Amino acid sequence: MNDNKRNSKQTSDSQDIQIARLAFIGATISTLGDGIQAVAAGLALEALEKSSNQSSQSSNEQSKQSESMQKQIDYIINELKQIKRMMK
Repeated sequence: MNDNKRNSKQTSDSQDIQIARLAFIGATISTLGDGIQAVAAGLALEALEKSSNQSSQSSNEQSKQSESMQKQIDYIINELKQIKRMMK
């Protein structure tokens, strides 16, 4: 009977080791998945920041162009007013 108890004890220990190995493998895969997810989130953040900066620069350029055009229009209006005065 001692042999039976030893065999069942060894079988139980062997199963516990296999279960522990599977748990370790699962935890390792989960950790790798979390790492990949963190890298993906970082890349997405970087892309959004880059896109945001480009649209801000585009808005700034459009604003400068609008200001320049407005100055030109104002200049032309003033010139027309002076011509109108001269014609009177």
